[in-house]
Amino acid sequence: MEILGLSTSPSSGGAYALILSEAGGNRRLPIIIGTFEAQAIALELESIKPPRPMTHDLLKNLLLSFDAEVDKVLINDLNEGTFFAQIHYKNNGERIELDARPSDAIALAIRFNAPIYVQKKVLDEAGIETEETTPGSQKPKSEEREQSKEMTRLEEIEQELQTAIETENYEKAAKLRDQIKKLKG
Repeated sequence: MEILGLSTSPSSGGAYALILSEAGGNRRLPIIIGTFEAQAIALELESIKPPRPMTHDLLKNLLLSFDAEVDKVLINDLNEGTFFAQIHYKNNGERIELDARPSDAIALAIRFNAPIYVQKKVLDEAGIETEETTPGSQKPKSEEREQSKEMTRLEEIEQELQTAIETENYEKAAKLRDQIKKLKG
């Protein structure tokens, strides 16, 4: 996965959506994170170095002082709306997995230039598929006329979801995705 960006919404109470994008694919994974974690990720992405080490910089320095290095981060579970992650690192040749919040794991991963992975089952459950528009994929006029007829509620929500994704309103997209799952239920 690649970090696509961070977005916020006034209705989110100060929380941010960290948007991961499937490398070589068309799915995105929004993860709601706190302000401090968003700041830690944004500072590193923008290569801004504060005068004193932030928490994740401290953790990186601590790991390096023990000759340990982060190999990868894996978002491995989703339970009742909460994402779970693991930090995979090596210490003296021993491979170790450490439970972590995805935001903290990602903040460390970018400091070590480590890859970020998401379990397929998590991406299947919470990922939002985006439409890839390619030349020549225009719909025939008869299809357009058919679509202009009254849409079902599910089709309306799916159309709203696509608009939310295109405008990068991932918080709304996540809510619409949940509504669609309930309707298809």
